[in-house]
Formats: sequence, C-alpha cells, structure tokens
Amino acid sequence: MGDNLHSIWLKDALVFLFAAGVLVPLLRMARVPSVLGFLLAGLALGPFGMGALAESWPWLGHLAFSDPEAAKPFAELGVLFLLFLLGLELSFEKLWMLRRLVFGAGTFQAVASVAAIAIVLVFAGLDGHAAVAVGLALALSSTAIVMQTLTEEKRATGPVGRSALAVLLFQDMLVAPILILIGFLAPGRDEGLFSALLEALIQGGIAVAVILLFGRFVLRDAFGLAARAGGRDFLMGLTLLTIVGGAVLTASAGLSLALGAFLAGLLLGETEFKHQAEVDLEPFKGLLLGLFFMTVGIGLDLATMLAGLPVVLAGLAALLALKALVAVAACRAFGVRPAHALETAFLLAPAGEFAFVVVATAASGGILDAATATTVTGVAGLSMLASPLMARLGRKLADRFEEAAGADVDPATFPDLTGHVVIAGFGRVGRTIAHMLDAEAADIVALERDAAVVSRERAAGRKVYLGDAARPEILSHAGAAGASMFIVTVDNAHDAAAMVRAVRQMRPDAPVLARARDAEHARELHAAGADFVIPDAVEAGLQLAARALSEFGYASEVLGDRIAAERNAAYGRADAA
Repeated sequence: MGDNLHSIWLKDALVFLFAAGVLVPLLRMARVPSVLGFLLAGLALGPFGMGALAESWPWLGHLAFSDPEAAKPFAELGVLFLLFLLGLELSFEKLWMLRRLVFGAGTFQAVASVAAIAIVLVFAGLDGHAAVAVGLALALSSTAIVMQTLTEEKRATGPVGRSALAVLLFQDMLVAPILILIGFLAPGRDEGLFSALLEALIQGGIAVAVILLFGRFVLRDAFGLAARAGGRDFLMGLTLLTIVGGAVLTASAGLSLALGAFLAGLLLGETEFKHQAEVDLEPFKGLLLGLFFMTVGIGLDLATMLAGLPVVLAGLAALLALKALVAVAACRAFGVRPAHALETAFLLAPAGEFAFVVVATAASGGILDAATATTVTGVAGLSMLASPLMARLGRKLADRFEEAAGADVDPATFPDLTGHVVIAGFGRVGRTIAHMLDAEAADIVALERDAAVVSRERAAGRKVYLGDAARPEILSHAGAAGASMFIVTVDNAHDAAAMVRAVRQMRPDAPVLARARDAEHARELHAAGADFVIPDAVEAGLQLAARALSEFGYASEVLGDRIAAERNAAYGRADAA
C-alpha cells in the first residue's frame, strides 16, 4: 500500500513538472497568460481530461493526475506565498489608506452582488433560500487569480492592484459569515444566526490581534536570532513558520488562510528582513501557485458543463455582467478613478474557488438540488477560466476610456511642431532621458498611458500627454511628422514593438531608439524597425563587469576599451541574430 502511494506521488509529481516546465511555457509562447495556461493544463491532465480518455486508451493514464487531492495542501501554500509577498510590498500606512475601499467598496460589492444575483435567480424561478445561497457562492472572486495576474504585469501595487486587493481582502473576511449563513439557510435552521455571526466576529478579531501582537513584539527579535544563529536556512524555516502560522490562526477563527498570510507579510515588511524573505520565496511561489491553478482546472468537469451548455453560458454572461456593473459602482462610489474602476470590475467579475466550497455545503444541506449545484459549479468554473481574458479586456477598455477622458489635455496643439523629441513612456527611464536632454535645451513631447504620471508631470510643466504611442492618430497629435527623433522606453515587449512599428510606418526616415529587456526583445525591436536598441540586461551586465574588473586593478583606459569591445560584440550579436 505504501509503495503504491509512493509511486502515485512520484508519477503525479512528474506530470506536474511536465506541465510547469514544458506545457505552460509552450502556451506562453502562444501568448497565453500563465494563469490560464496552468488552468488549461489542469483541465487537460485531470480526471475529466486525460483521465477520462485513459479508460479507452490506458497509456494516456501516464499523462494524467492519479490523486489530485494529494496536491491541494501544496497548492494552498502557493496562494499563501502570493498573499505573503503582497503583504511585504505594502505597509500599515498604505493599508490604512485603503480602509475606505476595504470596508466601503468591499461591503458594497459583496452585498450588492449577492442581492443582484439572488434577485435575478428568484425571477428565474429559483427558491429564495437557494437563490441567496447561489449569490453567496458567486459573489466572491479569486484572490489568487486576480493578484497573480496583476503581479505578472507588475501592477499589483498600482492603483488597480490596490483597488482590487482592498475588495478581495474584505471578501476574505467573509468566509466564515458566508458558511454560517449557508448553514442557517438549510431547512429547520432558523434560530441563533446573530449569535453565530457575533461569535465568528469575536474569534476573527482575536486571531488578527494575536498575529498583530506577535508581529509587533516577537517577529523582529525571532528573525534576528535566526540570522545570528546561522543564516539563510534558519531564516527560511522561520519565514515558513510565520506564513503558515498566521494562516492557521485566521483559518481556525473562521477567516481565510490567505488573510493570515497577508497579515504576516505586512508585519515582516516592517522589518529589515523583508528583502531576504522576498528572494527566498519567489521561486517556490511561482511553482506552487501554478499547482494551485492546476488543481482548479482539474476540478472542472467539462462533460457535465457541456450537457447543460446553454444554461451555463447564459448564467456565465449574466454573472460577468452583473458583477462587473456592481464592482464599477462600488469603486466609483468610494473615489476610484473611472478607468481604474472599470479595469478593477473586469478583474473581480469572475467567481472564485470559494464558490465550490459554498455550493458543496449548500448541496449537502439540502438547499440546492443536484442539477442546480452542477450548473452553478459550471458557471463558476468557466468564469475562472475566463479570468485572464477578462483582465486583458478590462485593461484595453480602461486604456481606451482614459484616452477618451484625456481629450481635455488636447495634444492637438503639436501637429506643426518640428525638431522635437517624442518619448513613448515616461516612467523612470523616460524621465532620466528627458532630464539629460533638458541640458541641451531639447523640446520634448512625451506620451504616457498612466493618467497619474501624466497629471504629476504636467503639474511640473512637462509636455506629457495621455495616449498610446502605438496608435497613429496619437502620434500625429504629438507632432510625429516633424519630430527629429523617437525614443521608446516602455518595458512591455509587445507594446514596445507595436510602438516602434507605428512610428516606422509614419516616419521611415526618422531615428528610432528603443529600450529592450534582453537580447531577444532587442531582436524583436530591430525587426520592427528600431535603429538603435539598448538591452537592459546587457547594460546591467557590462556595468557589473566593469566594476569587477576595476576591483581586479585594471587601469581605467584598459577597462574602457574592454567594456566598449564587449558592448559592440553584444549589440552585434543582437543585431545579427
């Protein structure tokens, strides 16, 4: 028995590593987001994919998970790592600034979503208690999917990331109350609801207080002791203890595991050990979070969904529309900018993995019949599969909305401008270039898609305008016809290449300089039409190499020649490849 279990574990581990190391990277090459890639991989390699086909073709059983339940504890650890690292990036001051969104927009979104879904279902003929149970199941979103999507885009701590996180944190606090409500919706349970909710509130408050007290008075000293005793391995052990301990405390009080991990990260982020924890956990977080998304995909029964496809698709469309409208209203009511509210709404519109727990609880309590439970599970599962696509659509619509709303800055005063430099992207790199060009009295017009950056730089007197430099009409308003030079500084590979192509189509004769992430990105930009490309990775390596050679005692003139030769060789390889 033990040997058989051991062989199942080994086989499932190989299946997961094959998915993570081969299948998902292949999907990424096809521009499929990694979150969706892991979800699809779980769907394909689970019992409803390869596992079902193995009955007819036994050899396919070697490519399917044999015991998906065994992976769930490790998958949950990935979610804990994600929330812990998000906590490290924030601070109590930033979290306090989000309090209106957490308790204001969060309450609005949760209550209004439950009410809207329940009302629609009652009109569709569902029993009142069952309609409320379905509303409670579908009102919450997936913290892991939403925040990982934003983390991949390096926007988890930006305006949209903060808005989404605030609502998701409040949703995490609702885990216990929702399960209590589901219990009292069951037939014959009409008494004691208030006392049960009050007890859950007290237990949750005690758990949070214990975590905060431990963090304030014990955490720093404990990490200092581990560092003095031997370093990285002890620190790693204590970090894991902090994450899992915080999660267990909140879970034992009826709150979510993720909330405890987030609080632990928030507390450790106030100490000098923050960066060490980030470096240690990052590689594990990616793999384990991928395993979590795969377990979600494994649980999706497409065959059952297809059996009631028209109802499931209608429910999916209604769910996404209702939750998006509610989330937009919630965010706008508490001061979120229109474009950010729109993007946040698209992120929060799909259901989360907690829906499966609520549906199972409601079905076992007799609130939902089997057919309704299957339909709701199908709607929740498909909405989660659609999450990365919803995120992309939300971002595109938000960008268009910002461009339309930004018409009052009117860059149309520049079509006849000549001899100026157009900078696409005005982040740190763009600002550095502008500062250097200021010394030469160069006339600069910048295009930036972040409205907050535009407002700040315009207040400082810069000619910075809201717009996407990949769109010819925006370039035309920025005076592309008379510009002496174009500089593209954005770090998104796809966006940068699109901008270079747009510039090259309008101005075949003008110099186009671009920033690349690495040699591969540099080759893509050269193919798009850039004249000169600076790969960040190459320049960082050359600067570090220069410092290393300096430490070896090389003279400055020899050092300059060596670095110049290597720079020419590296750029030559990028151009030739």
